[in-house]
Amino acid sequence: MNAKSWALAVFCLSLLPAVSQARDTAHFLPFEAAVQEATNAGRLDGSVKFYLAGTKPAGNVSLIKSGVTTSQKTNAFNKSDEGACSWALQSALIRLQNAAKAAGANTVVEIASNYKNVEYKDSQKYECHAGALMAGVALKGNLANVK
Repeated sequence: MNAKSWALAVFCLSLLPAVSQARDTAHFLPFEAAVQEATNAGRLDGSVKFYLAGTKPAGNVSLIKSGVTTSQKTNAFNKSDEGACSWALQSALIRLQNAAKAAGANTVVEIASNYKNVEYKDSQKYECHAGALMAGVALKGNLANVK
């Protein structure tokens, strides 16, 4: 290997740590805005209601299944972090809606963010992690019927 090739190889290798350290920015964003957006667009049909941990539905709550999880990622390329996060949350909510309907539930309660199995509970916000190429939302909640 000549001196130029060696110098080029060393230079390229010096770039690897910067490339391998992908961006992973945590965002804590308003939950209801994304739910409303998904409902208005018809992605959620309104048959299942969603309640973050710390909020309670009015009426009698009958638990059907606890600890239901979903983890959704979306392409974040050329999107704002907030836009990509909203899309990932909506995908997660669609999964929870489908799980609730399949179990005969009309509500998902005690929803907490569960990114990398670390719970984040907030009565108004959800956690999303965004990078240059992907954004992801992980949720955990309980399926219930509210009457």
